[in-house]
Amino acid sequence: MSRQQELSPENREALSAYRLQRAKETLLEADALIAGEFYNAAVNRLYYACYYAVIALLIKNNIAAQTHQGVRQMFSLHFIVTGKLPQHFSTFYSRLFNDRISGDYDDYVQYDAEMIRIIRPQSAAFICMLEEAMSK
Repeated sequence: MSRQQELSPENREALSAYRLQRAKETLLEADALIAGEFYNAAVNRLYYACYYAVIALLIKNNIAAQTHQGVRQMFSLHFIVTGKLPQHFSTFYSRLFNDRISGDYDDYVQYDAEMIRIIRPQSAAFICMLEEAMSK
């Protein structure tokens, strides 16, 4: 049994709310990086903002995952495959994960303002959709 599954319902609710708040704060961190034209770092923060929101959703639903890959799998299995959330959210989240990995670790990868203009609002919409799903 994971530590998360040992939480009381009240503590699980509090942890889920904390992770959602962390997602929103991380979105603001991305905005500061975008303003400074640090686009690779902004992609990193946009991914983590979405990651924290997915973690919040999983915690709220008492679903454990230990790794980034596990989080993606549990998100897909419990929310996309079941039709609770649209497929395009899984596609977006996977792409953002891959972009974050490339931006952090691959040589000569440089993201630009045009890419950010596309993925920043998608990241905010993703987080809003997960927040809405958590309130149901």
